[in-house]
Amino acid sequence: MIESWLNFSMTKILLLFSFLSPFLFGQNPPYDISPKAEPPYYRVRYEASSKPGELIFPVQYTIWIPKGVTKLRGVVVHQHGCGEGSCKSGLTGAWDLHWQALAKKHGCALLAPSYEQPGKADCQMWCDPRNGSNKTFLKSLQDLGQLSGHPELSEVPWALWGHSGGGHWVGGMTMLFPNRVVACWLRSGVPMLEANPERAQIRPHNLPKDALQVPIMCNPGTKEGVTEKKGRFARVWPSNLTFFNKVRGAGGLVGVSIDPLSSHECGNSRYMAIPWLDACLSNRLPKTFGKKLSPMPTKNAWLAPLLSKKARPMLEFQGNPLEAVWLPNAKIAHTWMQFVEDSKITDPTPPPSPTHLKINGNQLSWKAKADLESGISHFLIKRNGKVIGQVPEDPTNKFGRPLFQGLSYSDTPIMPLRKMVFIDESADSGKKYNYQIISVNTVGLKSK
Repeated sequence: MIESWLNFSMTKILLLFSFLSPFLFGQNPPYDISPKAEPPYYRVRYEASSKPGELIFPVQYTIWIPKGVTKLRGVVVHQHGCGEGSCKSGLTGAWDLHWQALAKKHGCALLAPSYEQPGKADCQMWCDPRNGSNKTFLKSLQDLGQLSGHPELSEVPWALWGHSGGGHWVGGMTMLFPNRVVACWLRSGVPMLEANPERAQIRPHNLPKDALQVPIMCNPGTKEGVTEKKGRFARVWPSNLTFFNKVRGAGGLVGVSIDPLSSHECGNSRYMAIPWLDACLSNRLPKTFGKKLSPMPTKNAWLAPLLSKKARPMLEFQGNPLEAVWLPNAKIAHTWMQFVEDSKITDPTPPPSPTHLKINGNQLSWKAKADLESGISHFLIKRNGKVIGQVPEDPTNKFGRPLFQGLSYSDTPIMPLRKMVFIDESADSGKKYNYQIISVNTVGLKSK
């Protein structure tokens, strides 16, 4: 009996694994607790498949649809990385107020998958989209479109962001469907374009000509092999460098933004990623539904030597442009120079004011939209013109700037989701007060 098992081929083992997956990897902790999805949130979930070539893990997709949008123009996809912790982080991705602000500006939905991958399972079985996750993603767009009343969801283009294994996934989707992709942000993970004997289990992708027209940004942390050459994540930078050289050398619109503070955690990268995606969406989304993506303008591009911190207009650049970091315009170039220096990207505009303030006894509740550039750090509560508290009371974030919703390792809100609620414990019953709620963004600017 033992000898027969030892003689199994890898294919047979994989098929057996696939067959047992629905029974072994049902919705157990940490995937059994999710924020409740009620409009404008919608969710679909698919069980693992036992069929060859299909996804062997369960997966759920949650989408947020901005209020007032009659027809969606696109979908922003926020893709988590490998392992149980990162996969769990995908459960809250659609509730991120900062990413919602980006999606809403462009009439897009915000989609966050959560693959229910067990800790020791092979991440490639989902983060290589050719292993079935491309099919479930496309199916989710159809099903979520019907569920939300937006059937156009199955046809609109995608703006893709991915962390670690999620970078492999969004990069792979860009290689497979370049004409559907507005732009692609690769946080720490990139798709493999050349065979690597050290990672023989990962199949390389082909680099189609159309993918060279998709703006792409590689975003590794400096401690992932740039300034620290040893450790668990030291091979991230060599992989990014190989990918960059391949794509940029072929004329692709690819840049590199080295996070100057972080390792594999996402840190403050959203303050670079969101403005960059904003620029790409502004230039590429068609004004008329059903039309092709517009080409990314290139005449106002800026270039920077690889691993430098200074960019110049393309016409003033004196090096080899096919070896230089590509940046779409002057505004993004200046943002990029701040980010790669110390990640302290400035923002001169105050955040939107909170709305819908309600009072029930001594409990205050309200709604607020995030500042597109800087998100929300916290709220100040004023009573009769004086500050009496703030929410959260002590905003912290070990991965970057403090955020109202907190921040996971994989750039999503922490669970349980924080509520916009304040209890005025010093209020006297029967006495009337004048209350004000003020948003404070992550550079310290206050709303009206």
